[in-house]
Amino acid sequence: MTLVVSGLARHFGGVQAVRDVSFTLHPGECVALIGPNGAGKSTTFACIAGQLQPHAGSVVWNGARINALDAPERMRRGVARTFQVAQVFEALTVLQNLQLLMQIPRGLNAYDDLDRCAKPLAQALLEQVDLAAWGSTLARHLPYGAKKRLELAMALAGLQDCGLGVPRQRPHDAQLLLLDEPAAGLAASERQTLMALVHSLTRRDRGRTPMAVLYTEHNMDAVFGVADRALVLMDGVLVADGTPDAIARDPQVRERYLGRGWNLQEHLMEGRDA
Repeated sequence: MTLVVSGLARHFGGVQAVRDVSFTLHPGECVALIGPNGAGKSTTFACIAGQLQPHAGSVVWNGARINALDAPERMRRGVARTFQVAQVFEALTVLQNLQLLMQIPRGLNAYDDLDRCAKPLAQALLEQVDLAAWGSTLARHLPYGAKKRLELAMALAGLQDCGLGVPRQRPHDAQLLLLDEPAAGLAASERQTLMALVHSLTRRDRGRTPMAVLYTEHNMDAVFGVADRALVLMDGVLVADGTPDAIARDPQVRERYLGRGWNLQEHLMEGRDA
């Protein structure tokens, strides 16, 4: 149960955006994909998430290629994602947003069954992301930080087996969560809350296999102190793969991305104080 990215490449006309990117990600790992603007992070993430098709290479999850699968089929295989700008159904209540995601693999004409079959699971997810008190609120009225947590809960909802008669991942099967800049637009305290929640998903809980989490991020306080590993892209090439401490000491990363005077401990303190 591993994400295996092998030889990933993507070009736009004559511009090679990503070249021969390869790495693995295991359940229980929280891995950040970082790099300067124009490094190829968004393109790499989009190829892994199925938004773009790579021109070379493969994306394999749990032994099967997932490059060209649509969103419902990815959910059935235990793969979900979020977006840089929170994507929620503004005209539905917070609870209904989760109920809707739970039945997507069955078909949108099953909405009448939502209250009967999915409400307890949806309420449990709202508790998990600290939104239980907002269940009856229209999503459009949520503060942005709460919308980000709702979108995360929606991604998790799409992976739930809520008894709809559709083949889904079993509780002990690994699941993959892909997050596109989850902390974008959040204040420091909101980033800390959200990223602590994200990292908690990689821990074993109530007999479930821990999730594998891959996320892109520009806010370094959402990387260092959170991620177990960091992948650094520059000019479309993966130049470093290691623990945050190792990445912070890497000469090339410091020279071209973090800055020569960048200090990990000082940065973490600034993030907590902001």
